Amino acid sequence: MEFCPKCGSMLIGKNCNRCDYKCEHEVKLEASQKMEKKKEVVVVNDGDNEVHPIITSTCPKCQHKEAYFWTKQTRSGDEAETKFLKCTKCKHTWRDYN
Repeated sequence: MEFCPKCGSMLIGKNCNRCDYKCEHEVKLEASQKMEKKKEVVVVNDGDNEVHPIITSTCPKCQHKEAYFWTKQTRSGDEAETKFLKCTKCKHTWRDYN
């Protein structure tokens, strides 16, 4: 990205859109960052033992009353984190949007 030395506006092509400045070379706009691919949610564990806190929550699959939980920022920064739960009995994982 280049800027006009006369008026400071962004150059596109060879001409400035704001003043009469003409650039000697073609100015190309290029993306400065590549979009990251979405990553899978990874459960942190210590060997065979979960290191997430256990809370009282009913599993929608087996109706067990205890689950591990963790949070992750899955949307933009100005939105709330998503809460994930994993049943301590059947290991079913679900999201809690409350």
